[in-house]
Amino acid sequence: MSGSRHFVLAAGGTGGHIIPAFALATELKRRGHHVALVTDERGAKIPGAFEGDEKHILPAGRVTKNPLSWPKAAKAIWQGRAMARRLYESFKPEAVIGFGGYPALPALLAAIKDDIPCGVHEQNAVLGRVNRLLAGRVDAIATAYKQVGRLAEGHRGKVHLVGNPVRGEVLDLRSKPFPELTEDGIFRVLVTGGSQGASILSDVVPDGLALLPVSFRRRMQVTQQCRESDIENVRARYAELGIPADLATYLPDLPERLGWSHVVIARAGASTIAELTVAGRPAILVPLPIATDDHQTANAREMAASGGARVIKQTQFTPKELAKQMQKLGLEPEALMNAAGRARTAGYPDATRDLADLVERLGSGRTGADVPVGRAEPVRARMGRAT
Repeated sequence: MSGSRHFVLAAGGTGGHIIPAFALATELKRRGHHVALVTDERGAKIPGAFEGDEKHILPAGRVTKNPLSWPKAAKAIWQGRAMARRLYESFKPEAVIGFGGYPALPALLAAIKDDIPCGVHEQNAVLGRVNRLLAGRVDAIATAYKQVGRLAEGHRGKVHLVGNPVRGEVLDLRSKPFPELTEDGIFRVLVTGGSQGASILSDVVPDGLALLPVSFRRRMQVTQQCRESDIENVRARYAELGIPADLATYLPDLPERLGWSHVVIARAGASTIAELTVAGRPAILVPLPIATDDHQTANAREMAASGGARVIKQTQFTPKELAKQMQKLGLEPEALMNAAGRARTAGYPDATRDLADLVERLGSGRTGADVPVGRAEPVRARMGRAT
């Protein structure tokens, strides 16, 4: 598509929503377009994303199970919708794309009211609440997995499988070889619990590594993200075991660390899975059991089916079970290389490009048969407004 156009990206205030939106924004700007972000105060402050871009913070009422909160939430959503409509009068977007989270809701409702083409991108393998609420009213639903739960059968005609956009630094890892691993070489383990860390990993991982054969343990080097309340205890435990460990509450250079790693032990958030599969890194995944609709378990399914990951339920995540899975993955360099290759087959390296293509076509009003979806499996979309 030629010519500079305007697009609004609306995302919730977590990294899981903002990072794919930022990847799309970077690609759209590379193509000569202008973007504006709609989010909440948390999203506007996420470091490294949308710096220098136009940002708008809108009221976004959160709808809970408590009926007493509904009037307040409805008022905030209505106010946010009115503010978004005023933004559209001046910015004049050709399309509005939501990435989930309650801050995306008023922006998409405003687009629907003003008859602006709009779509949603779902990062998880289960359709989130806001995307589920609007699935019947948007023009396109971009997904990151072949199977998406809570997606109504009647909405599947507008689905596009594009994958989950990742940062450029992670995408660069795909063109680099898996780190060399000899029988007596350093074995690097990366442990990450997402943006908030995970105490269960701090509790179990050091004790699990302690159960590995001494010859294996002596080769290990661990990088682990910990909660601030856990970090000193974890540091002391690794020192006791004689395992070199680099611990931090935040890893700003996570893509670089991922590039060095032979095995990753992690939660199964959407961005984590996308980065592991694009980079081609084998993993042991421990889905967060309280995630909405158990979406982390669903996220892990495709990577596990490929042979690139082993999944352990949190209730079964013990030092003994971790040690068993680590030995299966790591004792044989050839098996580890094979798992890395299988993880890579589950990745969607063209996700950013394919999503940008979809957004451009959405803005131009092109119909479903003209819209590329990246892979051959997905159903092509109908771009007409759903009723």
